[in-house]
Amino acid sequence: ARDPTASIQRNDAAQARTRVAQGEYLPLESILADARERFPGRLLEVELDDDEYEVEILMPDGTKVELEYDARTGRLLEVEY
Repeated sequence: ARDPTASIQRNDAAQARTRVAQGEYLPLESILADARERFPGRLLEVELDDDEYEVEILMPDGTKVELEYDARTGRLLEVEY
């Protein structure tokens, strides 16, 4: 089984690491911890798009949830089912 956190796109990951190191973005780990606490399920995908982390989680009942977080503040911006 591959590491689901590795599913963040390669260029997104490099950009995120740079921004985290510069103090502009929160680390992905803190975003994922919040996402898993709110929606305990299987992590499907993580993307970074326009200063937002997009996290997709598959819930035990089969529902797919997409969460959008502000990468700078960690604030949950939107939840889509």
